[in-house]
Amino acid sequence: MDTEVITEATSRTLSAGGIETDAVIIGAGPVGLFQVFELGLLEIKAHVIDSLAYAGGQPMELYPDKPIFDIPAVPVCTGKELTDLLLKQIKPFGAVFHFGQEVSEVERQPDGRFYVETNKGTQFLTKTIFIAAGVGAFQPRLLRVEGIEAHTGTQVHYSVKNPAKFAGKNLIILGGGDSAIDWALNFVGDGPNKAESVILIHRRDGFKAAPANVAKMRALCEQYEMQFIVGQVTGLDERDGQLVGAKVTGADGVTRIVPMDAMLVFFGLSPKLGPIANWGLDIERKQLVVDTEKFSTNVPGIFAVGDINTYPGKKKLILSGFHECALAAFGASPIIFPDKRVFLQYTTTSPKLHKVLGVETPTFD
Repeated sequence: MDTEVITEATSRTLSAGGIETDAVIIGAGPVGLFQVFELGLLEIKAHVIDSLAYAGGQPMELYPDKPIFDIPAVPVCTGKELTDLLLKQIKPFGAVFHFGQEVSEVERQPDGRFYVETNKGTQFLTKTIFIAAGVGAFQPRLLRVEGIEAHTGTQVHYSVKNPAKFAGKNLIILGGGDSAIDWALNFVGDGPNKAESVILIHRRDGFKAAPANVAKMRALCEQYEMQFIVGQVTGLDERDGQLVGAKVTGADGVTRIVPMDAMLVFFGLSPKLGPIANWGLDIERKQLVVDTEKFSTNVPGIFAVGDINTYPGKKKLILSGFHECALAAFGASPIIFPDKRVFLQYTTTSPKLHKVLGVETPTFD
């Protein structure tokens, strides 16, 4: 394994515009945003780097309008609403975001800090690093058929950012997971995004989606509101540079042309750790191994929270990631403030935290 990051390098000097900071967070998804909050309560200011052009991570990129039901005290919210709420919550802490960038280089310096550089040349000297990169530089698994690249982004899509774009269209939806089933139900419904027709195609008559939603899908098929085909797309039908259909090879071995205006492909994500794999961190099945006391990696000063980490009993839930952020922040505090004792305080009663949050301390009769 490459151990470049845990080997002290020759001291690096920041270029003009380089940034010295206490914490760098890699990833601006929900867990990365909440890490800003937990650090902020301890008066630690953070810089946040994300390869996307906006905050929100996977929920914003893959299902901004899909309801999320397991955020504590929030009965239901969409990926976009969750992102907006988190951005509002962390506003008092003045985090600085660096979007559209990936961390390409990490080196420990002789003074114990880390030199961090992005692919856009932004440089940092930071005391701590928090990796909240989800599944890494996630990429959708692609449909591999000849000629599809020319239509990707116009008629072939791997995510839905604007559901209204597909209203009134003849849609083919590929996949057998939650995203495929959820969007099929969405476009069959009577809402403003109702499609002209929806045909769901999956390679087998079995699904990894929520059973209740699979039952709804099958009921809609029985009512002729939509159609389900067991098969795989093996080719495209084009006319004058436009897709008018897909060649679908069914379970019977016969290939048929299925008419369409647009195709939505939900084959899941292919996680790619990218440069993180070369930072000398302990990795198990493309995830970073951490302790459960402070969610530190094997490199002191580098923490990992959210879906990118692994430990016994790990559950890939947003709420689990939030818990990890709190312990990681307390784990980092002695590194950032070695001469300062840190006590657990409560936002309900602590005047100090109220000052940090910019709110008045409530009085009780």
